[in-house]
Amino acid sequence: MRCLLFICLLLGATQGFALDRNSVEGYQLPNGLQLILKPGNDRGHVSIRLVVGVGLDDFSCADQQLPHLLEHLLFSGIDDTGEGGLEERMQALGGEWNAFTSHADTTFVIEAPAKNQRKILDLLLGLLTRTQLTEQRISDAKQVVEREDGGHYSHLQRWLDRQDLGHSASNQLAVELGLKCAERAEVHDLTRQQLEAVRQNWYAPNNMSLIIVGDLDRLLPAYLERTYGALEPVEPSEHRPLAAIDAKADAERELVRGVVGDTATLHWLLPEPVIEGQSDETWSLLRDYLEWALYSELRLKHGLSYGPWAEREVFGGVSFLSLNADLERENVPQARQVIEQLKARLLKDGLDPQVFARLKNAAIARQAWAVQGNSALADYYWASLGDYEEGHFADPAKQLKTISLEQANAALRELFAEPGYIRIEKPLFGYHSLSMAILGVLALLIIVAVSWRAWRRR
Repeated sequence: MRCLLFICLLLGATQGFALDRNSVEGYQLPNGLQLILKPGNDRGHVSIRLVVGVGLDDFSCADQQLPHLLEHLLFSGIDDTGEGGLEERMQALGGEWNAFTSHADTTFVIEAPAKNQRKILDLLLGLLTRTQLTEQRISDAKQVVEREDGGHYSHLQRWLDRQDLGHSASNQLAVELGLKCAERAEVHDLTRQQLEAVRQNWYAPNNMSLIIVGDLDRLLPAYLERTYGALEPVEPSEHRPLAAIDAKADAERELVRGVVGDTATLHWLLPEPVIEGQSDETWSLLRDYLEWALYSELRLKHGLSYGPWAEREVFGGVSFLSLNADLERENVPQARQVIEQLKARLLKDGLDPQVFARLKNAAIARQAWAVQGNSALADYYWASLGDYEEGHFADPAKQLKTISLEQANAALRELFAEPGYIRIEKPLFGYHSLSMAILGVLALLIIVAVSWRAWRRR
């Protein structure tokens, strides 16, 4: 009986450990490669993420496409069979792969059968070490990158970007404040020497994290030490300082989006202040509260917006929290008045304790089901690398539980201490105004024609 009880307790403990997504087997190889290994619940499958610590923000505006271009080049082939042969080898192993270059990192994303995980990791290692950067491959990759960015960057597109017609409201504000490049970075002037330098200086094991989640091979740690552990480290490269606000922006602007329409989108963008000891979860919880407040006021009470929302975005080293609403053109002034009243009430009375408690509990409960499956878990680790330390990721649920109403109210007051920036996106003409303009033009033409005929007769 005691033996049976011990077995039941052991099985229960094992299951509880397997469900603890924040605890992983994480360690560094002697060459500096960070490994994060996590057995997952989906059998016969592994998710692999190789995160390289180089992104768009590590380069000037002119050279910002260097890591993106290199990412594409690394899929151009590891032998004479080229890109097609490389893809065929991955297909033969039953896997799928892709890569993404963000402002902070470049990540290779692989979904694979568990039985072939070591062979697929071999293929990934070959991609990193054996890809030849020939001029023809570079030329082909440049064409792909240009198509991904919307085709050749014409003089018209450049002019539109300079007129703020090619940016969303938040991007336009970031450009005004000096947090984002005003024009799209081009690739045609980038050279092979620059690309080789990026690979040599940044694609090093001491600048990489390898995340593997799923049905892990028992020999995987030994395999990784033998293969990926043989990569040579380099002297770490210095990251460029994140952009800070270095210019002034208009407090309010109207942005033209389209030619004709009766809709408009209102954006109120607020830089998040830096508060010592304030966690990121506080701002996320405050975003949830403000989104509910917008929904209650603009949709339920006043019927002005079908889907208002709150959003957090990061540009350079500055985070923004924005309040947004889809509206009819004629309802923009009323919506602005409602939002101003909401701001005044929140500053006077603070957050409603019952609503705050309800949204806080919902955010905590969401953590139990927010990450499901090997792929989602691997992506979660990828996004949370900054919160990783000694085999553990920070537990968002625990951090959410520590946030008090007083902390949230203090963050709210700091957030609303500055007026922020208003951006209104709407088409150039409303249907009514365009109809009146057309009627006016027709009337003018009729008057001119009648006057001309009268003059000719006289």
